[in-house]
Amino acid sequence: MPLQGFSFLAADKTVATKRKVGTVEEADLKGKRVFVRVDLNVPLDNSLNITDDTWIKAAVPTIKYLISDGSIVILSSHLCRPKSVTLKYSLKPHVPRLSQLLGVDVSLIPAHDPLSLQVEKLVVEALEEGVQLLENVRFYKEEDKNDPKFTKKLASLADVYVNYAFGTARRALASTGVVAKYLKPSVLALIYELEFLFYWLWIYNWPN
Repeated sequence: MPLQGFSFLAADKTVATKRKVGTVEEADLKGKRVFVRVDLNVPLDNSLNITDDTWIKAAVPTIKYLISDGSIVILSSHLCRPKSVTLKYSLKPHVPRLSQLLGVDVSLIPAHDPLSLQVEKLVVEALEEGVQLLENVRFYKEEDKNDPKFTKKLASLADVYVNYAFGTARRALASTGVVAKYLKPSVLALIYELEFLFYWLWIYNWPN
């Protein structure tokens, strides 16, 4: 059940009054291309096998909700801090696990440096075939530099923005808060309600 606009934050008037962003359940996303910034930064062993898929599983409810609501889902995530395109930091190992958990085909869109029209073409061609996962966004140096041209290219892939990457949301990165300037509406994923609840409990030290 939704937490009704984070009503549990009402005790904190500062937080409550600053809350301006809606949740994924409050927006009309049917038939829209939705850019979802997820956090798939999970550990891999030396053979590139996922050893802990907790963060992947956490993203599943939001993605399934979007699929069931008729949205066209485009996922974006980082993995570690690569300096350039590096095989061991590819999101390729995530594809079969995501497909299994979602029950739909997930396609990995290869990286092109810089993000080019080729990526846009691949995304458009694959839109009707399950979920699209863009290659590691940190393969692009423009991500950490919060490059406006790069941000606009990311935004051009979709109509709406959903942020699930709670751990990186506070940072000014191209694929997190900044891309939201170009995609409306921009809403929060389902997990944010739980994250905010834990944040509230931590702030008020309850239980002690």
